[in-house]
Amino acid sequence: MKVAAVVPHWNRRDLLQTLLANLAKQTRPFDEIIVVDNGSTDDSAVVAAQAGANVIRLERNLGFAAAVNRGIEASHADWIAILNNDVTLAADWLATLLATVEKDVKNGNAWFATGKTLRASDPSRIDGAFDAISRGACACRCGSGKPDGPFWDQSRRIRMAPMTAALFQRPLFEEIGFLDESFESYLEDADFGLRCAIAGCWGVYVPTALAYHQGSSTWGQWNKYSVRLIARNQVLLTAKHFGGLPRWPIMAGQLLWGLLALCHGCAGAYLQGKMAGMRVARSIPAQRPLSENIQALVEESEKTILEVQLQTGFDRYWRAYFWLQGL
Repeated sequence: MKVAAVVPHWNRRDLLQTLLANLAKQTRPFDEIIVVDNGSTDDSAVVAAQAGANVIRLERNLGFAAAVNRGIEASHADWIAILNNDVTLAADWLATLLATVEKDVKNGNAWFATGKTLRASDPSRIDGAFDAISRGACACRCGSGKPDGPFWDQSRRIRMAPMTAALFQRPLFEEIGFLDESFESYLEDADFGLRCAIAGCWGVYVPTALAYHQGSSTWGQWNKYSVRLIARNQVLLTAKHFGGLPRWPIMAGQLLWGLLALCHGCAGAYLQGKMAGMRVARSIPAQRPLSENIQALVEESEKTILEVQLQTGFDRYWRAYFWLQGL
């Protein structure tokens, strides 16, 4: 069994250098490390090549989704680990995930896996465990900002994995398709997770596989560029998958997210993103024949978000969202 690490990267050679040194310390080594350089203006590509990585150089920044796709296409491994350039993996991260998925694959239960990712700046808090999505077409990085604790030490089957640090069977991309490059960056993993759920492809959350994430290292937290893309891609998700679903949760979820953007001084970027999303969405065919299936999947996913909030404390956004839903 061969495993490849695919690292989409843009500038910040310091992050890449640290990650490549970290990957070399895995107790179960990666068979291949592929760095997809998204048109960096520093010497990141040279650094990666000197470290022995297979470097794919793109002429310009095509976004996270395109970079990941180019990396997957270049690999012949059985498993693909998709890694952000600002993560640090525990030495047994890959070995722990493989030990779990190898067992579950035999039972037909695991197409992908992710571990517990902690904040690098404060390892007592979760950066992200697994993903879910609401009926409002807003994704939830379950655990983000929460104190680590017993709830996050329970393994579970999951529908969606954050692509901060996750492991996927290579054939899954042939079954589901590659990441949708129209998303560029942000929420492409939510779209991919929804497609996995539609196809009945499950994953596993393995809390003993630890990673540490700096987060927002490229653009910064609540950067206007990021807000614009997220707001845009919420529209794309809605157009692609939520065509037959009730309108009220979508309006409530995305308007509340806009209020958050306003509070962080990003109202203009939010509105620009929504307008850009509406322009792009005209060319996206809705999955209307699957609307009943989507509705059941999204309702199940929203119940997961509610469970997490009830068990670990409500964030302001989700408290307001569920209050508007009468829950």
